[in-house]
Amino acid sequence: MSKLVIVESPSKAKSIQKYLGKDYTVVSSKGHIRDLPAAKLSVDVKNDFAPKYAVIKGKEKLVKELREMAQNSDGVILAADPDREGEAICWHLATLLDLDMNENNRVKFNEINKTSVTKGIEKPEKIDLDLVNAQQARRILDRLVGYTLSPFISQKIRRGLSAGRVQSVAVRLVVDRENEIRAFVPEEYWTLDAKMLAPSSKKAFTAQFTGDETGKVKISSKEQSDLYLARMEGAKYVASSVKKGVRRRQPAPPFTTSTMQQEASRKLNFQARRTMKIAQELYEGIDIQGIGSVGLITYMRTDSLRISEEARAAGNEYIKNTFGEEYLPEKPRYFKTRANAQDGHEAIRPTMMDITPERAKASLTPEQYKLYNLIWKRFVASLMANCVQDTVKAEIQGANEQDLAKGRYVTFAASGYSVRFDGYTRLYESGTDEDEETEGKLPKISEGDQIKIKDLVGNQHFTQPPARYTEASLIKTLEETGVGRPSTYASIISTITSREYVVREQKQLKPTELGEATTKLLKDKFPKIVNVKFTAGMESQLDEVESGETDYIKMLHEFYDDFSATLSKAKEEMQGVKIKLQEDETDIKCEKCGRNMVIKTGRFGKFLACPGYPECKNTKPLVVETSATCPVCGGKIIEKKSKRGYAFYGCGNYPECNFMTWDKPTDEVCPQCGKSLFKRKGGILACAAEGCGFEKKAERKRKTKEEE
Repeated sequence: MSKLVIVESPSKAKSIQKYLGKDYTVVSSKGHIRDLPAAKLSVDVKNDFAPKYAVIKGKEKLVKELREMAQNSDGVILAADPDREGEAICWHLATLLDLDMNENNRVKFNEINKTSVTKGIEKPEKIDLDLVNAQQARRILDRLVGYTLSPFISQKIRRGLSAGRVQSVAVRLVVDRENEIRAFVPEEYWTLDAKMLAPSSKKAFTAQFTGDETGKVKISSKEQSDLYLARMEGAKYVASSVKKGVRRRQPAPPFTTSTMQQEASRKLNFQARRTMKIAQELYEGIDIQGIGSVGLITYMRTDSLRISEEARAAGNEYIKNTFGEEYLPEKPRYFKTRANAQDGHEAIRPTMMDITPERAKASLTPEQYKLYNLIWKRFVASLMANCVQDTVKAEIQGANEQDLAKGRYVTFAASGYSVRFDGYTRLYESGTDEDEETEGKLPKISEGDQIKIKDLVGNQHFTQPPARYTEASLIKTLEETGVGRPSTYASIISTITSREYVVREQKQLKPTELGEATTKLLKDKFPKIVNVKFTAGMESQLDEVESGETDYIKMLHEFYDDFSATLSKAKEEMQGVKIKLQEDETDIKCEKCGRNMVIKTGRFGKFLACPGYPECKNTKPLVVETSATCPVCGGKIIEKKSKRGYAFYGCGNYPECNFMTWDKPTDEVCPQCGKSLFKRKGGILACAAEGCGFEKKAERKRKTKEEE
């Protein structure tokens, strides 16, 4: 008989089976096998929050099969993912299969390759009950909040709403940012921007006004700008000082879960959930041509920056052979993991340096290749030498003869750099939410050089409000404030958008009226639930449960006893109170009573309803027209929603015309047949008319600094 190894993923089972051979049978539990039933609270509040677990519906047959396999094996090894969720899966399996909790039957793999799997299987451990209790505590906390607070929110605002312990804080962050934007009062300011010529070059460089003989000057009006422009008429300019320096830029560290999600959002336009799905596939194993099934990256739920010395040596060898010895730093670079991070796993890195992205490309989907390429390059770049830049900062003074005699002048500054050694930037540069550097290359300038002015203009600007969160910047804020953990960021954002507390407007996250109303109610009645510091403190307590420092039952009592009293008080204070959301009136008449119908939002999105309810209960779907026309019959293309809430587009003449598409309609028309063009994935504009076949790459509009 062989030993039975149980993992949680079928693809992971396939990869591990290859390394372990015929002495082991590797099977999958297909995720969690037991959980709190959704139909009720399933937590005995009066009995120290005892959870009432049950086998997940539809998995009864699988449990029976696993029991039979366990009885007919030489032993059972539990090998779910090496984190809280994985430990909980192993604990549930051990309970259902009647395994001895004191037996060493738990193994962990930080990466799925032959070395790690072989080493891991040789060193089984006991199930870590502290880790299990941390997972149980989080699960019970979230159930208590969700199942007791959600009915109250639904009753007071709208049926079917939900509130979550961490998601509510994320919504609050988005709402607070929106309120900052609304309260922002722009201030006018002006810049004086010059195009100048140095004696050594015919190519103009840019310089900005910084002040005058009194020091730095901020120009706040057109009148002030015009006065300075008048002062500069007939002025002669000279380079009063030129400072040269050397700047060394260090590469970013290898990815953690958070930074991987942020970078994939910026560079690949991947949502966090999509990033984690692809990363899970890369970790569990891909069938690579000529190699077989292999996990391409280390475990992707981590906030550690540590890497193994074996991985460092392999990376250094690759850099030396590919780029040359000069691309290695003089001494190894070590990145410091932040204070409250979990250091159980390495940073995210490739498992085998010889499987380069290009070598693996033919075996990967386009999405898998893009993310693997990002992870691989970020890791290799983190080991490479600094980028060395020669910097120049020139100060230029100008004055006409009259001002010069009085000791009056204006100053301009110009800065630039040139790359002395490209270092890690030869391979990879990190993305950023901020404006790109405005520095460019300066011509050779020496002190005392006469500088000619080619153009000088005054430009009006206004200070800008703080930017709305993007998915990347919200994840960064959640991490910095200690709200949630790396493994939860994707589900947090997915939840608040799918439940329409927050909507995406291109890359920006904006609160809906529903999100704002819910946040206001929670801030008024449940201030702790939406308090960033309180929620971060709960995360720290969960970490203490994991390390064995805190008893999770005591922690649950401390939270729930206060929360329950707050909920009772809120119910009493708001008895009979209903918060009414604003309803937009339309010009569409109700067929039954003649009133103008209003737009309402229900569990399945927006719809039209008669404002005369309950006397008139007429409702109908909200039709959103686009500017495109149907390529079949010429009717209007309208936006529709699938049963799962996904947008698709169809002809307004349905059912006479049944044209539909998932591609987004555009304002552009086909140059070949004149029909509307639709935008496909990958930014391709395509004609949907039968027999046309026209396609082109959509032009990407470049934003100006003001638009950014």
